[in-house]
Amino acid sequence: MTALLPLTIFIVDDEALARLRLRELLADIASSCPTEVLGEAESGQATLEWLQTENEKAKPRLPDVLLADIHMPRMDGLELAGRLGFLSPPPAVIFTTAYDNHAVQAFDLSIVDYLLKPVRAQRLLTALEKVRQRMSASPAPAPAGDSRRSHLPCHEGGRFLLVPVAEILYFRADLKYVIARTIEREYVLSETLTRLEEEFTHSFVRLHRSILVARSALAGFERADEEDEAYGYAMLRHLPEKLPISRRQWIPAREAVFGEIG
Repeated sequence: MTALLPLTIFIVDDEALARLRLRELLADIASSCPTEVLGEAESGQATLEWLQTENEKAKPRLPDVLLADIHMPRMDGLELAGRLGFLSPPPAVIFTTAYDNHAVQAFDLSIVDYLLKPVRAQRLLTALEKVRQRMSASPAPAPAGDSRRSHLPCHEGGRFLLVPVAEILYFRADLKYVIARTIEREYVLSETLTRLEEEFTHSFVRLHRSILVARSALAGFERADEEDEAYGYAMLRHLPEKLPISRRQWIPAREAVFGEIG
């Protein structure tokens, strides 16, 4: 019988005792599910920084699985899970939390499992076996389109919101953040326009260095007056406002929507 390769693990929890407990549980189930802990962190932000640094190495060692708490300082587990798209493939996420009120949000982010504390060895084993099954079913990295997020995380006034990508009409860069506009309102996201363009290239078009618009939201284009700073404008189906288009993006934007323009 072929020996199982160890699953590589990264543990994220703001409580040192909780991280120690997970290491002990992993040791307890090692005969059934061998693992290797690559590291640990006490916040989502620290984890994201570690992953980014490791990913830039010539020979990165990235985890197969993140065992992550949800309620943590600086960046919680839900936001962390929503920001792993820069890795290909991203690690599987298993939440280990004392609260059950985030289960719906968690599974909408394609979380493998949601374990309530105190975590039991058998329950952890079952969750890790789910990861192995997914890896066996998809030995090759999934196409970029298959890993696109359906919702984007937004922290607002002490609340955590998930913004459906299908409802976003456009993204606008604003200093260190990105504004996502839906029909109803705006949301402030901790994202970069470049990353959003890469992830959603099939559904959003760049109009300007600071604007991406949903193809489905476009109603048409018009040229700007000569004295106007913009070269042209995009008209939207659901909002009266018009979005500026730069000279550089005028033809690419129109061709992306209408095909090659003769």
